[in-house]
Amino acid sequence: MKPADVVRPLLRVHQVREFTDAPVDAEALDAIADAARWSGSSANIQPWRFVVIRDPGVLRQLADSGPPHTRSLTTAAAAVAIVLPQVKGAAVSNAFDEGRAAERMLIAASLLGLGAGIAWLPADARPAVGELLGLPDGRFVRTVVAIGHSTARASRPKSAKGEARLPRTETVFSERWETES
Repeated sequence: MKPADVVRPLLRVHQVREFTDAPVDAEALDAIADAARWSGSSANIQPWRFVVIRDPGVLRQLADSGPPHTRSLTTAAAAVAIVLPQVKGAAVSNAFDEGRAAERMLIAASLLGLGAGIAWLPADARPAVGELLGLPDGRFVRTVVAIGHSTARASRPKSAKGEARLPRTETVFSERWETES
């Protein structure tokens, strides 16, 4: 098998923001949370903690906390909130680690035949979300990964064939940045 064929599943992972009302299996949610838990982190600090949310009422409150960035939580069957510590001087590395965990969850969901999308909470919504999720002082949520079964509409490509990404010749260079003259 060619290397491009091996990584092809990664190329199929995409944001899903609309879900059916079908429930998500608890074992699948556990596997997705474990994929996030095993993500790499700066100096293996593992700054994140994860709150798995299945309660429809809580999901809707999260959806209402920061539209339009939280719209995927409106129909999600479940979600995983990434909880971070507020540590002076660690904001950038924690944000990087948070992104790694979020992307891992999108990939894990896709491998399990589910859809997932990243919802982002604005700063002014974070205290209320912290209270809703019972977070201890000094912890906050910025990213929530919505999870569920994709609707047919959400599963369709959003771009015409060949237009989803810029051409490789414009984005990948060998040894040095090369531009056309």
